[in-house]
Amino acid sequence: MKVMQINCVYKQGSTGKIVHDIHKSLQEYDITSIVCYGRGELIKEDNVYKTSSELLAKFNNIKSKFTGMPYNGSFFATKNLLKIIERESPDVVHLHCINGFFVNIYRLLAFLKENKIPTVLTLHAEFMHTGSCGHSYECEKWKTGCGNCPHLRDATKAYFFDRTAKNWRLMKEAFSGFDKLVITSVSPWLQHRAEQSPIMSGFKHCTVLNGIDCDIFRPRNFVDIKRKHGIGNEKVAIHVTANFSSSVKGGNYVIELAKQLNNIKFIVIGSRETDLNLPQNIINVGRVADGVELAEYYSAADVCIITGKKETFSMPVAESLCCGTPVVGFLAGGPESITIPEYSEFVEYGNMEELKRAVVDMINLSINKIVVSKSAKRIYNRKQMTNNYLKLYNEVLGNDANNA
Repeated sequence: MKVMQINCVYKQGSTGKIVHDIHKSLQEYDITSIVCYGRGELIKEDNVYKTSSELLAKFNNIKSKFTGMPYNGSFFATKNLLKIIERESPDVVHLHCINGFFVNIYRLLAFLKENKIPTVLTLHAEFMHTGSCGHSYECEKWKTGCGNCPHLRDATKAYFFDRTAKNWRLMKEAFSGFDKLVITSVSPWLQHRAEQSPIMSGFKHCTVLNGIDCDIFRPRNFVDIKRKHGIGNEKVAIHVTANFSSSVKGGNYVIELAKQLNNIKFIVIGSRETDLNLPQNIINVGRVADGVELAEYYSAADVCIITGKKETFSMPVAESLCCGTPVVGFLAGGPESITIPEYSEFVEYGNMEELKRAVVDMINLSINKIVVSKSAKRIYNRKQMTNNYLKLYNEVLGNDANNA
């Protein structure tokens, strides 16, 4: 079997790491694995192709702001990708997040459909079944066809034109008649959403939870981490996000928690802004590229806090639980549908009193990190994820998975 994964990025970001994990796991099974990606640095590895230049992707990004159509550009990069697919002739194509201005999504789907290439599509966000926006929040126009978008700038980044109805129609046409396609979602919540979309009606849907490297994300020694930041016997909360200042990621709620719970140390990981004016009990570490170091931070915490408005999965939930640290946060869709209920609590979005109570309750519980970690590893390990995808690859190929 030869499998080709296509994603916006490789080895970076949550989806890039997932693609890399699947790629390596397939190779361990002696399955030929190929990765095509469009954005980020050029990575020189066998069977890994960067299909778009950054200059072209940035040009397509700017153009889409004027046209209001983010998914139909990238002529040359798309042509390059289709040539690679033709040359490599994969048995199965596995699509992940194919936004990012590196491919014409409609043209790619049409090519796979017309050439009857067995395809697995993993939804990591909502834009494929809404036609435009990555998160539709309270808007349900995607269930009937969009148009007159109430969140146009957020949905398409368009400066002038509302083309959401046209984008919706083009996406529906691209999926229409696609025989050899299985659609997976990274959480039960997201699957339920996708199944309601007319764009994706009539297809097989299932959920495959994201997996992580449990050899990295496990309870670790955190003495050096606490010493580095001058943390003594205080309780510790961790918040992991790449966009701490973004209102939809809820960094403002973490700041308010820190003000009210000044006896707790709050560690913020991933923020690109390291010069923010924050309460003294917030330690703004910035980006942590090393997985082992990130696992040490999770291990040092007594609770992980999730404050995003909407999340389709939430890798910090899986990573934190695998490191033995329980989770508290707002009800955001995906996180509460993929978590371990015994070691987490989610409250109504924006309810600070309930969030504060849940943090205090969880942080004062006597929890055995080893027990939490063992439970989490059975759910979120990358081998389980890869095996689930292998079953789908065989299914879409028409193979008997037991004899493949």
